[in-house]
Amino acid sequence: MNQFDCVVVGGGMVGAASALALAELGLTVAIIEKSAPLTFSPEQAFDLRVSAISLASEQLLKQLGAWQQLQQWRMCPYKRLGVSESEQSYTEFDAQDISQSHLGHIIENRLIQLSLWQKVQQHSNITLFCPETLIKLEQSSAEVELTLSTQILRAKVVIGADGANSYVRKLANIGTTGWDYAQSAMLINVCTDNPQQDITWQQFFQTGPLAMLPMPGNNASLVWYHNKDEIKRLSALSNAQLEQEVMQQFPDKLGKVRVINKAAFPLTRRHANQYHKDRVLLVGDAAHTINPMAGQGVNLGFKDVKALQHVIAKAIGSGEAWHQAEVLARYQQKRRTDNLLMMTTMDALYLSFGHVSPLAKFARNAGLMMVNKLPSIKNKALAYACGI
Repeated sequence: MNQFDCVVVGGGMVGAASALALAELGLTVAIIEKSAPLTFSPEQAFDLRVSAISLASEQLLKQLGAWQQLQQWRMCPYKRLGVSESEQSYTEFDAQDISQSHLGHIIENRLIQLSLWQKVQQHSNITLFCPETLIKLEQSSAEVELTLSTQILRAKVVIGADGANSYVRKLANIGTTGWDYAQSAMLINVCTDNPQQDITWQQFFQTGPLAMLPMPGNNASLVWYHNKDEIKRLSALSNAQLEQEVMQQFPDKLGKVRVINKAAFPLTRRHANQYHKDRVLLVGDAAHTINPMAGQGVNLGFKDVKALQHVIAKAIGSGEAWHQAEVLARYQQKRRTDNLLMMTTMDALYLSFGHVSPLAKFARNAGLMMVNKLPSIKNKALAYACGI
């Protein structure tokens, strides 16, 4: 009963999606997770943790059967993306320009996880161990033995989907490169005078960007990047005091807001030196933690899932032993370079907009204005960001 093809450690968005994607291939899968997501009711306040789900991620969630439930709960589509440093350099990306009805949806992380869990609990190939904790992991040439707090499981392959501080990564002795950024970010849920909008925007300042993500109804999720001391000061304010700060610092187009909830977190970058070691694979934040500036975090994780499913499906289809090291290594080949490119691009943008020299500012604004005049490049960049 405790023998599986795959054991996924971590039942978050990417872990649950990994389990479903592999179970679809006929593999027996176990998920180990410490705590289940809270159930949904329409009157609940919006969670602070939200994601901008790309078109590619939407396709994966549809394939896994989770999208229909999310549509019945709540989500907010957006059709346009605005980027600026000054009014003169304002650049807008529009779904119509790449022949799409929308660019993505803003959805609460918990609801994405919950919709995937509903499918997990219905799938005959998946066993969910929750609440449960991984204690020890030992690899042999034939299998992996996982010691949990109450039992022992065995598997051909273990998938670490247990987040940025991955215990699986540590037990497998996979190192990381990375650093802590000088900034922190604050998430602020607000009620807005403006009705639901179809645009998400980001304006860059020397101290860091300010962003608005539209939410259903007269609601929005704001993201405020600044140095750690300033975010600490803002976090200590009352909601009423924070409202005044938001009104002073955010662009006028935001309109009047009322702060409902807030939280802050530090910005870090971590990249696993390898995504594959013997019978262990890493996906999502366990493999890569990216600057959240462009909202690509979970979308990269879902790309990992898609690539892993493709690699294993192809091996099964060609009669290969899907759990062989050379097959599992193909997943790393497919994803590590792509993730590194996205991480490096985000860092380059982050460092560029933090540069105070007038020459750098001129170059940035000229670059944004040039993008507006080169629609073919603009649309290719937009299609890549959407994953299509």
